[in-house]
Amino acid sequence: MPGRSGSSFFHVVASGRCWVSRADGERYWASAGEVIMLPYGDAFLMGGVEPVEPVSILSVVSPPPWTEMPVVRHGGGGPRTDVVCGCLYSEDPLFDPALKAFPTAFVVRPAPGPAQAWFDASIHYAIEESSGRGGGLQSTKLPELLLVEVLRAHLANAPASERGWLAGLRDPLLAPAMKAIHTAPERKWTVADLAVEASVSRSSLDDRFRSVLGLSPIRYVSEWRMRIAHDLLATTEVTVAAIARRVGYGSEEAFSRAFKRVHGQSPSLWRAGRPGGPQSEGGHPIVDA
Repeated sequence: MPGRSGSSFFHVVASGRCWVSRADGERYWASAGEVIMLPYGDAFLMGGVEPVEPVSILSVVSPPPWTEMPVVRHGGGGPRTDVVCGCLYSEDPLFDPALKAFPTAFVVRPAPGPAQAWFDASIHYAIEESSGRGGGLQSTKLPELLLVEVLRAHLANAPASERGWLAGLRDPLLAPAMKAIHTAPERKWTVADLAVEASVSRSSLDDRFRSVLGLSPIRYVSEWRMRIAHDLLATTEVTVAAIARRVGYGSEEAFSRAFKRVHGQSPSLWRAGRPGGPQSEGGHPIVDA
């Protein structure tokens, strides 16, 4: 439903490798077993490793409503990639674009173990159903279950996730301050600045952050910045210097020191050591949605 707020897109990569980018052109890479999320339903391009010209999604699939689950077969000549795509709607404040609880795009891979095994089996089941040999995905809860697992995996890395981060987003005092941090992580925030955003005293804001999240406001700013940096290093081709600027560090060196304190490695080494990370040879878009 174009233009409807609260819609989230997800793309489960069943095989191969692909990327998704938004209007800013930033590519988020994902490989088999990973999921690309666009939690606010933004328009996007999807591409593979081969350079080709983009085409409109309307040229390869008819617009909804559908009488059966559509299957898109497009491209040729490059490595095959299978993707299971979905769209879900929620009125929860978590999906409010103004709050920016999520990045506008991000990639998640379930942790090894039972959750990943269930996730992989669900992907294969979804492909079987979409082939026409099953009963039809529209009658199952599989998309919702997949999305819940993806969001849970992503939110597990949120600052103070074990102390009620979601409750903080819904707290009338904390929410304005958290929204300000999420919207402008590069800003040199002070407790006084955040207190103005929340229309409370500095002491009241500091007390609420510590009681609900177990963190001071400035510690939350630092952890939120590291979370953004982690996601960008893991799934995009954005340079370390550009990431440093985006998360509010005056120099690449200062950012590298802060990142190393958290992860034990410099950003460049950490990125280089990640299997299946972004590749510089990525191609051009193949589908415009």
